[in-house]
Amino acid sequence: MSPKNTTEPVLWHLALVSGANGTTLDAGLAGLKARFAQGLTQEDVPVRIRTVGSTEGGHRGAVLTGEGAATEIGAQEASGTAPVAFMFPGLGDHYVDMGRDLYRDFPVFRAALDECAEALAPELGLDIREVVFPDPEETRSATDPAPAVDLRRMLGRDTGPQSEAERRLNATRLAQPALFVIEYALARLWESWGARPSLMIGYSLGEYVAATLAGVLSLKDALTLVARRAALIDELPEGAMLAVMLPEERVTAYLGEGISLSAVNGPDFCVVGGPVAAVQALETTLREQGVISRRVRSTHAFHSSMMEPVAEQLTDLARTFTLNRPRIPYISNVTGEPITDEQATDPAYWARHLVSPVRFADGLRHLAAAPLLLETGPGQTLSSMATVVRGSEAGTIVASMRHPLERQSDSAVVLKALGRLWLAGADIDWAGFPADELDLVADGATSAARDTHEQQPTPTERVLTTLWARLLKSEQLPRDVSFFEVGGNSLLATRLILRIKRTFGAELTLRQVYEWSTLPRMAAAIDILRLGGELEDAAEGSSHTGSSLARFRLPNGLTVWHQNEAETKHFYEDIFDHRTYAKNGITIPDGATVVDVGGNIGLFSLFAHYEAKDVRVFTFEPAPPMFELLSRNTAEHGVNATLFNIGVSDAESTATFTFYPRSSGMSSFHPDEEEEKHNLRTIIANQQKTGADAEVAELVSSDDLLDVRFEAIEFTATLRPLSAVIREQGIERIDLIKIDVQKSERQVIDGIEEADWPKIQQMVLEVHDADGQVARLTELLRGHGFTVTAEQDELYVGTDIHNIYAVRGAR
Repeated sequence: MSPKNTTEPVLWHLALVSGANGTTLDAGLAGLKARFAQGLTQEDVPVRIRTVGSTEGGHRGAVLTGEGAATEIGAQEASGTAPVAFMFPGLGDHYVDMGRDLYRDFPVFRAALDECAEALAPELGLDIREVVFPDPEETRSATDPAPAVDLRRMLGRDTGPQSEAERRLNATRLAQPALFVIEYALARLWESWGARPSLMIGYSLGEYVAATLAGVLSLKDALTLVARRAALIDELPEGAMLAVMLPEERVTAYLGEGISLSAVNGPDFCVVGGPVAAVQALETTLREQGVISRRVRSTHAFHSSMMEPVAEQLTDLARTFTLNRPRIPYISNVTGEPITDEQATDPAYWARHLVSPVRFADGLRHLAAAPLLLETGPGQTLSSMATVVRGSEAGTIVASMRHPLERQSDSAVVLKALGRLWLAGADIDWAGFPADELDLVADGATSAARDTHEQQPTPTERVLTTLWARLLKSEQLPRDVSFFEVGGNSLLATRLILRIKRTFGAELTLRQVYEWSTLPRMAAAIDILRLGGELEDAAEGSSHTGSSLARFRLPNGLTVWHQNEAETKHFYEDIFDHRTYAKNGITIPDGATVVDVGGNIGLFSLFAHYEAKDVRVFTFEPAPPMFELLSRNTAEHGVNATLFNIGVSDAESTATFTFYPRSSGMSSFHPDEEEEKHNLRTIIANQQKTGADAEVAELVSSDDLLDVRFEAIEFTATLRPLSAVIREQGIERIDLIKIDVQKSERQVIDGIEEADWPKIQQMVLEVHDADGQVARLTELLRGHGFTVTAEQDELYVGTDIHNIYAVRGAR
């Protein structure tokens, strides 16, 4: 029996491109995107992978096509092959309709799930497919409109009613088998594509999937064990679980009275479980002590002493099965170490697994041999944990299913994941996957060359290189590097557009400059336009509308991950070069404690780290894309930093944060697009008082540039008062607070309690002078014993942006 209302397969197409050099690759990508720009036809067949050139090429690219658009996943150089580790999630990110598209589109996934469903039917007394894929009439989410991501539900703060389908799936008796069959079917799909794990780790129930793929349990025995285990747990008293943002050594002080340590997920992230009343009491205690915690969606206290009444029964059940030594290594939740043959073949192991804490953070550290991690199940929770635990050594982490609150095709997500593995050099056995060889020409542009010799620049590219060199004032222009990675910015891009139009008679849009941003690709785009072809605009979800992982070398030799070249240069000059803070009496002594509110990519945190010895930094950044870059930069430079992916305000709450990927410094909890556009126009005008030609000025004054710069992404961010964090972290002295929060500076200040003001020695604020805000804050700081200087940088003349520098006592 298959899911109701299953439609015909959807046409999705992942094209994998390889070449001996960047030019070959760019030509191949241009050809593919031109070929599929008008969408797929029935002859393209559903969900096929095609390659241009050999899959052994050192330069790789990937294009995903479907739903009428061709989207470039990425392009990069990959040498050799890298092993892949599979990560199998536990309960928590499961959801109604998880994998419905995969069941419809992929025969391998469908066959594996059907096999599991038929084997489970005698145990469950129902068809698990009807639980996972209910009739759309049974689930609210199938018909009601919803945002792309609902972070209230993601953070467990949604108190709205569940649909009947959600209630049924969330029952432990069904949730555990349902999650197992989805993860098992997904793993079989990956294996059919030649992506086979060299190492595995599972979270709680996920370890059962790993054990099955490793051959410890047969599929039939695993399904029986999972179903009966779930039924045993379902008969136990209700319990609760609480995620606590503290390290294990501090959490142990709260254990006892029924509370058990259930999981260690990171250096400052544990989960406890126990009776509902005991967990509620602990939650209250932690809140009063300023410790961050949140309820975990759970019907029982898994991996706690509340599981002990059924442990012996589980051992007895495991004795009825044949347990084999693992053929593929995997990590034990019980020890956080690679599982031994003795453990894998011991029936009592599964009882210990049930009552012991999940030592997932320890387990992640044993995955260093596999630089590519693939989350093989719903959501991205394990990917997030791995990013935190592995830090700068995280490697490439790929999630292969959507988050339960995202609205996108499962098929698109899994194919994009395959493309990302390919780009990162995954060791994939392509012999097991049907692939077609294509020989495409990009609508009259350069062809996808198959030879191994360096392809010479086309005449268009040679002229374009001259235009770049004049604009960027540089003759050193690598052909495989983006215009924006060699000094370009949005303003220079508008000048480039004008010069391309004058020189070639082809008119690129600003979005297309971002999309076709290397010399060979931009030359190919110009040739396509000159021949009457069309280019698609930059795809939604590209690296310029979200997190970026571009590298940038600062003038002082430091290398950072960053989002926007122009902003990075500006912030660098302000902090490192002009030393604006030092010129206004701000100093950072050795051993200082620095608080950076509005951390962005972390340049100020790096400045503090390199300015003095043994500096400790506490940095706050609410935007997840910036927080990712901040985390990478502080880890890579060895900064003694405690990072908070939250906003700072005067009360515990949540708020919508409007993030501008191309103008991240103007992102805000109080967005005003017209004001931000005015400020940006003014700043650009101040930068370009001399030398700007009339056509560029016209472009800047129009909305062409500004609309691109202010394309927004919204996040729901947690807000906390600064004093709550000061208490929680035990901070006794703050040598410097830097506050740059785009119109939220007063809320940050109001979140500092009277008892904490004497701890603060210096403060730097960017202030928006709405209704006399600068004067009010100046008076407030003087009242707390600071000498205060307020000024406006010449770059901001004509805006309401000012800086305040406050130093305790007399200068």
